[in-house]
Amino acid sequence: MVIDHDEANDVSQEVFVKVWFHLEDFRQESGLFTWIYKIATNECLRVLKKKRQRFFLPIGDVEGELANMVSSGHHFDGDEIQKKLQLAILKLPEKQRLVFNMKYFEDITYEELSAILGTSVGALKASYHHAVQKIQSTLEMGEKI
Repeated sequence: MVIDHDEANDVSQEVFVKVWFHLEDFRQESGLFTWIYKIATNECLRVLKKKRQRFFLPIGDVEGELANMVSSGHHFDGDEIQKKLQLAILKLPEKQRLVFNMKYFEDITYEELSAILGTSVGALKASYHHAVQKIQSTLEMGEKI
């Protein structure tokens, strides 16, 4: 979600620190995986929000900065098709991008997504469907990414 490997490492470290210090707060109302993933998702969103505030950027400009990171290849190891996919994903609205990444790359069930994001399964299915359509459209049209 944050694209930059160093930033992702920082986020991972922060997530495990939070899990460690709040393990006694885990109420077992959901699975441990779901609880940790929710912490990780919130931490990623916090980092992206902090980046927007630090640079006084609207959300679209943060995606532009992330797209530049993917395009430059400096922090991205994938081939050209993976690069195009990542750039298409960055064009999605934040909620659709979040749902798509979690469902497509992590293969998280809609029920787990619902617990993590606090959104209904139906809304998540719709978000994922719209995200897939937008990505396909972007890739098929050969739109400048």
